[in-house]
Amino acid sequence: MPKLEEFITTLNTLKALSQTITEEQRKGLLQQAVQEHGLSIDEASEILNASGLTVGENLNFFEILGFTIEEIENQTEEAITINVDIAHNKYYTESLRAGGLPRPDGKTQEQWRNILNQARDTLKNPQKRIEHITSLNTETPQPIDPIPIEDHPISETDAIAPPEKTSISTAMPNDMVHIPAGEFQMGSKKENDNTQDDLAKTVQVDAFFMDKYPVTNAQYKRFIMAVPIWNKPSKRLYQKRLIKRKSRTKPEYQSFDRYYLIDWNEDNYPEGKDDHPVTNISWYAAMAYARWIGKRLPTEVEWEKAARGGLTAKKYPWGDKLDSSKASVEKPVGETYSVGKYPANNYGLFDMVGNVWEWCLDEYDPDSFQSLTTKKLIAGENTKADLDHIISNFWEVKTRRILRGGALLDTASPVQTTAKCNSHPMVTTFLTLSYPSNLVPKIGFRCVWDAGLKKS
Repeated sequence: MPKLEEFITTLNTLKALSQTITEEQRKGLLQQAVQEHGLSIDEASEILNASGLTVGENLNFFEILGFTIEEIENQTEEAITINVDIAHNKYYTESLRAGGLPRPDGKTQEQWRNILNQARDTLKNPQKRIEHITSLNTETPQPIDPIPIEDHPISETDAIAPPEKTSISTAMPNDMVHIPAGEFQMGSKKENDNTQDDLAKTVQVDAFFMDKYPVTNAQYKRFIMAVPIWNKPSKRLYQKRLIKRKSRTKPEYQSFDRYYLIDWNEDNYPEGKDDHPVTNISWYAAMAYARWIGKRLPTEVEWEKAARGGLTAKKYPWGDKLDSSKASVEKPVGETYSVGKYPANNYGLFDMVGNVWEWCLDEYDPDSFQSLTTKKLIAGENTKADLDHIISNFWEVKTRRILRGGALLDTASPVQTTAKCNSHPMVTTFLTLSYPSNLVPKIGFRCVWDAGLKKS
């Protein structure tokens, strides 16, 4: 196990026992990081700060998310999960909007978001919740034996090359994976008549985190319960929205077409498909969900980097040969399957091809790929400020957006890692005169977190 991962494992072990440490323990951990794991003081401090371990505080996760113990104890587990998610996403989004502004309690916004993640994970888990209540009711918590501190001081000369984005890795949810920074070959070596993929080009991308799976029906239902404006409208309400959309006075009136969540019965997804990817989703709806959950949609570059799983110049996430044991290439067109049914790629991502098409942030521009550079990681945009503006004002977007991932129509080629298509951001289906709505590939999405786009 690499030295960095060993140190992170140590922190996670401590965190499982207690969310707080003493000042002496903090010093001991830094000492251990330098002497045993080969890290510099700055690296160790950054990782320790991001781990969520708090010095000298006894955090009350109920209060952090705005609850009392009595309120939570009187709810069903399903209600607790929903309400905790809603509260978490409210405070998490507020923290993201605060940018780098310091908090009154002295914590950084990143430290606060780590605490919010811990509060959510603790209160949603019945066993952890009980243990947390017990610790709050205990006047004298059981201390953790401090890690011995050696007599000689920590040397600043022990520094090594800083790791990539390690400051976030200890706090990421279990449903996301780390995609390392670096160059990769994007596109294909020759034109493909059946798709819109680009000729091969070497592209640099920063590290980021991506959802292991496409967003599922069950996850999306929690979103629309928390933000009712994204409920599936009745036919009558939809007609009203069509009329109001002409005035474009509110973003929700131009958010999706009449096929939005077409497989759902009002606000209920099809029985037995809670773990299927949510489908018939517009780009606007995907953007709204991503903002609500504290993430965003991937750029096209990020998506292909992740889909390849570290492989170079291969047609599929597993190699060059189409393999029905790796992804469904024989299911009826328009059908989905449970996420994670087929093996993950080398990065640990599932269903990057073959289940649903997935929205990306980028505007569709057939000429953008040729001008793609390290600083231009999204079509039409150059800086992180540009990216943030799109995320904050996504309803203003009117240009066609890119879809990646591929889903079957009448050929296996669309499930290749380079396959892409594009559509208007309000569109939720590939419906044409030739194919009825139940016989077309499905449109879904997944999210990423902390792309680290560089400011110019």
